[in-house]
Amino acid sequence: MSSEFEDRKQTGGNRRARLTAQGIVQGVGFRPFVYRLATDLGLAGWVRNSSAGVTIELEGPSEKIESFAVRLHSEKPPHAVIINPQLSWMEPAGYTGFAVMESDGAGAKTAQVLPDIAVCPDCLREMNDPADRRFRYPFTNCTNCGPRYSIIELLPYDRANTTMKIFPMCSDCRREYEDPANRRFHAQPNACPVCGPHIGLWDTSGKVIAEQDDTLRLAATAIQEGKILALKGLGGFQLLVDARNDAVVQELRRRKAREEKPFALMVPHLESARQICALTDLEERILTSSEAPIILARRKPGGIIAPSVAPSNPFLGIMLPYTPLHHLLMGELNIPVIATSGNLSDEPICIEERDALARLGDIADLFLVHNRPIARQVDDSVVRVMLDDVQVVRNARGYAPSPLMHPRPHRPALAVGAHLKNSIAIGGDGFAFLSQHIGDLEATRAHDSMVRTANSLGRIHDFRPDVVTCDLHPDYLSTRYAASLGLPIIPVQHHYAHVL
Repeated sequence: MSSEFEDRKQTGGNRRARLTAQGIVQGVGFRPFVYRLATDLGLAGWVRNSSAGVTIELEGPSEKIESFAVRLHSEKPPHAVIINPQLSWMEPAGYTGFAVMESDGAGAKTAQVLPDIAVCPDCLREMNDPADRRFRYPFTNCTNCGPRYSIIELLPYDRANTTMKIFPMCSDCRREYEDPANRRFHAQPNACPVCGPHIGLWDTSGKVIAEQDDTLRLAATAIQEGKILALKGLGGFQLLVDARNDAVVQELRRRKAREEKPFALMVPHLESARQICALTDLEERILTSSEAPIILARRKPGGIIAPSVAPSNPFLGIMLPYTPLHHLLMGELNIPVIATSGNLSDEPICIEERDALARLGDIADLFLVHNRPIARQVDDSVVRVMLDDVQVVRNARGYAPSPLMHPRPHRPALAVGAHLKNSIAIGGDGFAFLSQHIGDLEATRAHDSMVRTANSLGRIHDFRPDVVTCDLHPDYLSTRYAASLGLPIIPVQHHYAHVL
C-alpha cells in the first residue's frame, strides 16, 4: 500500500485521496478506528460503509495520507480483514473536520458479514461491576464483541438493518454511540437495561414465571434440581441439564430421541475445563478465543461428568460461556452442564419462542427466553486439533458465514450442499460465502431451513444465481430444491465433492 501511495503521491499543499476497501470491515469497529486515526493525523474528510465494504475520503498533506494508509493496515481492529484496497487521487474539496457518514446502500452487496463474536473482557468487567449501569445485563456488547451474523438482515451493517432496530437507544446509549472516544462508537447492537432486550422465565405453556434477574436464579435452581432448561441463546435455543446427573442426562436422551450421540458440555470457566479434559495450550487458546467453539478434547479418567454424556468416548465436546447471558447463568450454577441444540434429533434448532414451546414443550421443563429476535439459526461450532492443526468439524457460530476468495471470474452460482451435515454457499466474481451448518436434510423442517438460509444469504447480498450446483443423487431434497429453481444445474458426484 505504501509503495502505491509513494508512486502517486503529490507534493505541495493539501491533496484529497479516496480509499475503498473490501473484506471484514463492517461490524468490527472499523469506522470508529478510521475516525480516530484520521483525527490523530489531522486529516479531514469522511468514512462510510458501502454495500461492498468501506469508503474513505482523506484531505491533507500527502505524507500524512500515506502515513494513514500504512497505519490503516498495521493498527486495524483485531477482527478486521482488509482486502483489495483501491486508491485514487482527486482535487481538494475543502473538507473541514472528519465525519462518519450515513451508509451508502447502492451497488453490489459484496461486503463480508462478520460472524458472531464472544463477549470481550471489557464488557465482562462492566457486567460484573455493581457500580456500572450494565451490571448483570445479559446483552452487554461493544464494537469488539457481540451478535453480528445472528442479527443482520441486510447490508450495509447498520442498526436499521438488524433485528435490533426494534429497540430505540436511550439517551445514554445514544451518547456512547455518537462519541468517537467511546468503545461503543457506532456499535450497532448497543443496548442497556433501560432500552435493550430483556430475559424472562416461562413454563411450558408460555406463562411468565419470572423476569429480569430472578430469571437467572430460578433457572439455575431448576437445573440443580434435575430439570431440563430450554435457553434462547445467541443463534437459537439450547437444552441445558446438570452434566453430573446421569438420570437427567438419560431422560434428556429419551425426550430428545438421541440414543448415543455425545452431548456437548459448557463449563463455568477455563479451570473447570482443565479439571475435566487434558487440554493442550492450543486447545486452551481456541476455547478462550473470540470464536469460542466447542472443542473435542481428550477427557481425563474418572471425574464428575455423568457416563451417559458421551458413552464409551475418550473425547468430550467442551466449551466456555460466550455471551453475557451464558456467563451470568453459569456464574449462578458453577457446575458443568450439557448445552445441546434445542431441537429433536435431525431437526433444525428453534429460534423463536412460540415455535420452541410447540417443538420443545415435551422436552424442556422451563424456558429461559429473551425478546431480541434471531435472524437465522446459528448452531455452536465444533473444532478439533489434529497434529497441531485446527480442523473445523461444524462450521457455525464464530466462523460462519465463511468467506472464500478466489481469483478466477465465475458466474453467480448457488451450491445447495450435501444431504447430510448440509450447508450452502453462494459465489460470484472473486468471492464465495459459505453458510453456517444447517444439518441433515432428513426432515421437512431441515429442508425448509436450508431454503431459508439460501434466501437469507441471497437477500443480504442482493444475490441472484445464474446456475445452481447440487448432488448427483436425484432423490436428495437438496437436489429436488435445485431442480425447482428453474436454473441450469451442475450436478456433482458426492465423493468427488468430498475430495474437493
